[in-house]
Amino acid sequence: MPDEQMAGTGSAPAAPGTAPGAPAVPPVAPRPLDPIDRSIMRLLQADGRASIRSVAEQVHVSRANAYARINRLIDDGVIRGFTARVNHERAGQGASAYITLKIVQNSWRTVREQLRELPGAAHIALVSGDFDVLLLVHTPDNRTLRELVLTRLQAIPEVLSTRTLLVFEETDLLDAGPGPADGPAIAEE
Repeated sequence: MPDEQMAGTGSAPAAPGTAPGAPAVPPVAPRPLDPIDRSIMRLLQADGRASIRSVAEQVHVSRANAYARINRLIDDGVIRGFTARVNHERAGQGASAYITLKIVQNSWRTVREQLRELPGAAHIALVSGDFDVLLLVHTPDNRTLRELVLTRLQAIPEVLSTRTLLVFEETDLLDAGPGPADGPAIAEE
């Protein structure tokens, strides 16, 4: 891999002794981040494919320093991995919804594992308030969304009730910075 390419462009490795999908180990105290670390994170959120040279130039440090900082952020679990931001409509997933679930008390881990298996599940969160779980799904159309809710979700014994909130329009805040029309967020090489 050329030194210009980002190290560790795959997912961050699981903690030692844990299997993929296993519950996370108790959190470690967060490492204090300085302004350069925060700038590096913002740049990589905008373009996870940015080269080390480009990141270094943008934050005004040497390539070696940028490389070491990025690897430290990965090793410390601050950066969990690199991913593509997908336009779900263009990818054939034109119906999106947030679904709230009320679940049987103490069934979170069981329900979470079943929700992970749902086609189109994009985000799952245990939350406080009037419901217990917030689920974001993307499906090809409303018919598929209806089937997912009525057939798959409501068939989970620990799910007591659901409420579906259709997404009419989304704004990705990571896209709020300079875009293609305004010039690249990180200079191309």
